[in-house]
Amino acid sequence: MKTQWQICIADDEYLARELLKEFLRPFPEFCVAWECETGQEAADVIRNHNPDLVFLDIQMPELTGLEVLEVTGRQHGVIFTTAYDQHALKAFDLHAVDYLLKPFSRERFETALNKARQQAAAQDNPPLKQLVSQHQQQVQRILLRERGQTIAIPFEELLYAEAQDDYVVLHTAARSWMKTQTLSELEQQLPSTQFIRVHRSYMLNLQALESLQKLSKDSHQAVVQGGKTVPVSRSGLDKLRAAGLDRIS
Repeated sequence: MKTQWQICIADDEYLARELLKEFLRPFPEFCVAWECETGQEAADVIRNHNPDLVFLDIQMPELTGLEVLEVTGRQHGVIFTTAYDQHALKAFDLHAVDYLLKPFSRERFETALNKARQQAAAQDNPPLKQLVSQHQQQVQRILLRERGQTIAIPFEELLYAEAQDDYVVLHTAARSWMKTQTLSELEQQLPSTQFIRVHRSYMLNLQALESLQKLSKDSHQAVVQGGKTVPVSRSGLDKLRAAGLDRIS
């Protein structure tokens, strides 16, 4: 069992941070090492220091709590703090993610703390990962980090995505971005009504498709906005035809 915990409190409300510190005071093994007022600050702390436990507000400036988890890849050691109503929190109940609904009592706080202790050995929380994935679809944008900055790419600006080893390259009309993520993970994030995996290494935005070209008997490619081309496999062609997009030039 852990004997010393490095804690990060991320909340834009000063009084909320002070209350958490007050509730933590009887537990000397929990040391508040970082306080953050914005989602971006919290993302930087998680990336650079990997705290043992994060008290994470959901609604914060710059990045929401769920976006902080998305951009950092954090999948463990998180207790959400939120003023959401009970209806909005049903998703958290379903995914077994602990949260503190403001205003919360000392007893409720200690229950969450005990749960964190019990889960300390787990470095991966599939329900938490699923919750973040569902949130990604709702916000309709992809987050990534480049040179210390968080970049947001709206779904409608993504022409296609290309797999490169453990990365995906996100192609927009303006430029291309690289993100540490597999194409299969990105496929789960993108809405299937708008994006189709037309090749084992490519996801295509149907709204960006301009035409399909037949290169040979068994070889096709998609032409997207700006004239860029994407290879299309046999199964990918079947998917496009099933979607009613069978324009061959």
